[in-house]
Amino acid sequence: MEKPLQSDNAKEFFSSPKIVENYLLLQETGVFSYVESLDSEISIYKNLFSGALDIVNRTTISEIMDATVWQISDYFLPASIVFIWKPLQNRDDITLKCYRNYKIVDFNLPMNNINVFEPYFLKHPEPIRFKTFSAEMGECQAINCLSMADPELIMPILGPSGLYGLVLIGRNIRGDESSQLQLAFINNLMSFVSKAIQNHLHYEHTLRDQKTGLFNNGFFMTRLNEEIIRARRTNSETSIIIMDVDHFKDVNDHYGHIAGDRVLENLAITIKQGVRVGDVPSRFGGEEFTVLLPDTGKKTVFTVAERLRSMIEAMKVTWEPPLPKVTVSLGVFTFDKSTQIFADEVIKRADDALYMSKALGRNRVSVWEESLSKKISELRASQNLSGPA
Repeated sequence: MEKPLQSDNAKEFFSSPKIVENYLLLQETGVFSYVESLDSEISIYKNLFSGALDIVNRTTISEIMDATVWQISDYFLPASIVFIWKPLQNRDDITLKCYRNYKIVDFNLPMNNINVFEPYFLKHPEPIRFKTFSAEMGECQAINCLSMADPELIMPILGPSGLYGLVLIGRNIRGDESSQLQLAFINNLMSFVSKAIQNHLHYEHTLRDQKTGLFNNGFFMTRLNEEIIRARRTNSETSIIIMDVDHFKDVNDHYGHIAGDRVLENLAITIKQGVRVGDVPSRFGGEEFTVLLPDTGKKTVFTVAERLRSMIEAMKVTWEPPLPKVTVSLGVFTFDKSTQIFADEVIKRADDALYMSKALGRNRVSVWEESLSKKISELRASQNLSGPA
């Protein structure tokens, strides 16, 4: 660690006539070394405060991690830093991100969850040397997986819901072990990192459906209203897709609700893979899903909807006994400045198109048109139904 610059108060202290007069005596008693160490600690805590502000002001998990890497690396010079965390606290799934020389690199740990470490870190919440941690945990597959990252330190990210994640800090590239001062700095820093990640996850939980990880209906409606206002101001085109799982009740009735949940979880993953980063996929309720596609016209949204339909039809859901093929029916609606309607009517028109897909045999895409309302009325009248089952 570099020697910090002396503060203005320290410079004034060292230039005092009394200090100069008794310089040799003070040097022998160690006063200067003590003042220098205090100045060094003050500098470190100033940097900690500055780094903590930078971390807690970040708005995404990725940004929080980037800022954390810079703060740790300034003091520890690790060969690598690996973040492992649970995006959803009610799920075991983990996400992994590895940095080397400040850059993200590909790295894989063959493990599915970190729950096995939670009891230990609830009792021992501070950073610990990995060799000490592995000795106390004992030989197990999870420890062997973590050791593949060759960490010197392991640090928990804890919150009210338990263990949110882990940070593995690799060995110092200079070869020396971390000092107590460095460990104290990292320990203090991680308390801010944990709080920043907690706050972000809690905020995300207010926006997302806990079963699928997609946005919830409330967030979708907020974004839809924003896009309606933007379309009126800029004359941009925006589209929405509403989709419903075909014969989903049969899955729940014949295979159980846990199997039904597995279908919804796999469906959500497939939907996220089939849309753009700026789109808004959400679980609208039950087995119904929606996607908001800003700056997307009728021709493009039909292509997206058809791609989603095809991807879902090809989706494999692991279950015993094997589940029947999952398909969805989709309805599409596009609006712009000339479409002087509110969010409820936008949803209704897309839902009418979805009704048409179901009435025509399911597992297809229908696009709302002016003539569609009359066709639906005629269908319902002929079938004497309020909607297809």
